[in-house]
Amino acid sequence: MARDKVAIFDTTLRDGEQSAGIGLTTPEKLEIAKQLDRLGVDIIEAGFAASSPGDFQAVQTIAAEVRRPIIASLARCYPDDVDQAWQAIKDASRPRVHVFISSSDLQIMAQLRKDPEQVLEIAVASVERAKSYCDDVEFSPMDATRTDAQYLYTMLEAVINAGATTVNIPDTVGYTFPAEFAERIRLIKENVPNIDKAVVSVHCHNDLGMSVANSLAAVTAGARQVEGCINGLGERAGNAALEEVIMGIETRKDLFQVDTNIDTRQIYRTSRLVSDITGFPVQPNKAIVGGNAFRHASGIHQDAVIKERTTFEIMDPRSVGWPSNELVLGKLSGRAGLRVRLEELGYNLEQEELNDAFEQFKVLADKKREVTDADLIALMSSQRRTVDVPAVYTLDHVQVTAGSHEVPTATVRLTSADGSTTTDAATGTGPVDAVYKAINRIVGVTNKLTEYRVDSVTEGIDAIGDVTIRIEKDDNAYIGRGSDTDIMVASAKAYMNALNRMLASSNGGGHTDDPSP
Repeated sequence: MARDKVAIFDTTLRDGEQSAGIGLTTPEKLEIAKQLDRLGVDIIEAGFAASSPGDFQAVQTIAAEVRRPIIASLARCYPDDVDQAWQAIKDASRPRVHVFISSSDLQIMAQLRKDPEQVLEIAVASVERAKSYCDDVEFSPMDATRTDAQYLYTMLEAVINAGATTVNIPDTVGYTFPAEFAERIRLIKENVPNIDKAVVSVHCHNDLGMSVANSLAAVTAGARQVEGCINGLGERAGNAALEEVIMGIETRKDLFQVDTNIDTRQIYRTSRLVSDITGFPVQPNKAIVGGNAFRHASGIHQDAVIKERTTFEIMDPRSVGWPSNELVLGKLSGRAGLRVRLEELGYNLEQEELNDAFEQFKVLADKKREVTDADLIALMSSQRRTVDVPAVYTLDHVQVTAGSHEVPTATVRLTSADGSTTTDAATGTGPVDAVYKAINRIVGVTNKLTEYRVDSVTEGIDAIGDVTIRIEKDDNAYIGRGSDTDIMVASAKAYMNALNRMLASSNGGGHTDDPSP
């Protein structure tokens, strides 16, 4: 007998972008959406179309170009929101309008300032309006885990009668625990007379660290759609980490007795791409995709794993896209060897892209005795940043003088889009400050540096350093990243990456802080 399927609903591009400090461009959102398609997610919530012109454009672009998954847009229970959601997704091969409204007494009284009957009427009217555009309509009663049970049953029955095909039960503030959440899902299925006409979904936040556990508990109680974000991104403490939900189901098929449509081999690459584009690093001890997830430090563990991998690994690293071993590359390696290893890591490059990567690889190989998989991933991330951001200015040269008895001084040379070069120098309170001041003298655009972070991508004294910065101008934030074995060069690359984003931006993209499930 065929087992039930659990649909995976990804909201990285909507709720994930609501993580404080994240602002994605349309090309970046499209790149993530295409990778989510490769991963095999069933529904991509591409954004909140009514929140900004930039978000509308992103949703519209994804709907037109990503054809296999359902493409959804979130909408408040306002007529204009519903209309804009439909306009953004109408070209999708499989469109979905997702409407939401508060349902708990606390939010109804404190936020909406309406009575429950009014809210119920608005919910039904919004579902009906969405249904007039689209057969596939999802409804979310926001703060469902703090909502009176009888009122929740009444609301769900009414919106299903109005045409909702999926009813989502959000734990909006991460309030509940697995046992009580599973019981809530069970009681919904028992007390909503027409619940068989809709898919029961769950959307759990991580304020108490329970989002994945709550999501999986809901599956055992009959939920057949799980919503979440790659790497657990999202408002406040984030959403359920989809990679953990997926591998929980995959690893414990004996417990859950359900399947997903996910190609788990794409999980690691998806995680890395989202981390790279958002500038949010994945913590080393993060389950499934963290740098230490499949590393063994204890001698006892190492001995056991050598003898039999499954003694201390409950999943094969290759099943989630981790390379099982490393092909050591160096300065004597050719294009063929580089291409094969990149393909093994999931990068299928066109000839021109391979040539560019090979040039960067050779520069790196002259600095390092061995080029590891982590080095190659960092190299490809750096190449993607260069391609994705219009090069208003290109960094040609940077030289820094500093020391305990020296005034930090930096000289930089930039090439503009027309091919002309400009060289300037500046002093600063430190070498990075001097580099940034020298660049500013050439570019001539004021901004405020609000974040500077250095991470080691690889290990050893010749490690690649990855610099992430955030600059602000006119209330818009721009993230820049740069990688190099020289931290000053990496810092200059990161600053140029952010400046080019700022200079090329016409509207700043962004999103509103509207409440959402």
